[in-house]
Amino acid sequence: MALSSNHLVQLCLEKAQSLFSLLPPNVQDYISRPLVRKAVAIVVALQLLRGVNRYLSQQAQNNWVRARPWNSSRELVLLTGGSSGIGKQILLDLSKLNVRTIIVDVKEPDFRLLDITSTAALKETATQIRRDHGHPTVLINNAGVGLSGTILEEPEEHIRLTLEVNTLAHFWTVKEFLPSMIQNDHGHIVTIASMASFVALGEMADYAASKAAALAFHESLTQEIKHWYGSKRVRTSIIHPLWVQTPMISALVARRAQFRQPIMSPEKVSQAVIKQLVNSNGGQVVVPASYGFAALLRGFPNWLQERSRDRESQKLVRLQRLQQEPAKSLQN
Repeated sequence: MALSSNHLVQLCLEKAQSLFSLLPPNVQDYISRPLVRKAVAIVVALQLLRGVNRYLSQQAQNNWVRARPWNSSRELVLLTGGSSGIGKQILLDLSKLNVRTIIVDVKEPDFRLLDITSTAALKETATQIRRDHGHPTVLINNAGVGLSGTILEEPEEHIRLTLEVNTLAHFWTVKEFLPSMIQNDHGHIVTIASMASFVALGEMADYAASKAAALAFHESLTQEIKHWYGSKRVRTSIIHPLWVQTPMISALVARRAQFRQPIMSPEKVSQAVIKQLVNSNGGQVVVPASYGFAALLRGFPNWLQERSRDRESQKLVRLQRLQQEPAKSLQN
């Protein structure tokens, strides 16, 4: 028989009272003080609200329905950009779970060579994959490009490549592999984005634009799968890492002491991806979780937004000057 909300509250109060009676008398006296009781009540209420918020968010992002439990032997993962960095770590972690994984990359000859910006090449490779292995049940759009430079300095080919790999390629891979997921009402599409989806800094215009677009792509994709195609059990996840120690930010890693920003290992990001897959949960994940507030930045007053961007951009400017000092010394 289902319990009423009043009955549940009464049970919680009785449980709290019984726990309170077990405390030492001096602790009971301290907690009984009006100010302390109010503080405890506020902390308990905040924790309760946090739990309710987490539950509602998870249910909403999963369309209020449960997907079939994860079964490693049944899944087939297609991972783009698996030759290094985050992608390579995801591959290693999937292999520990004995998950069949297909890697497409432009760099590593041991994998399927594919330029994901070429729709013709992608269509040919996708046909081969379906013929040789079946339809992928998980698509991880991980391949990424990050080439720094101001808008005036960066070459056109770098800008086009960044947008094509980090954003447009997601359209092409989803067009190839989503239909079978919808047909079976089973699948998961993971987008590897960045904290740059929320904060655009100097020398990152193309990269930040591509990651903000990836977030918009994820949101629209989620709505289309749910409402246009009525597939409630196909999950969509987007991962927003902070700085990750990969070849993409090797210059920052070399000046880590001066950079003074937390730089994560690829393992942290991979763990977040694997957790989403194994738990069959969709949604937005910020890594590390302590930076979840970044998603709220766009709702801040403009002066606070600008101050945040100013502070982070100035750090990059100072780092760039430090990198230029050795070169100037050699010239002198």
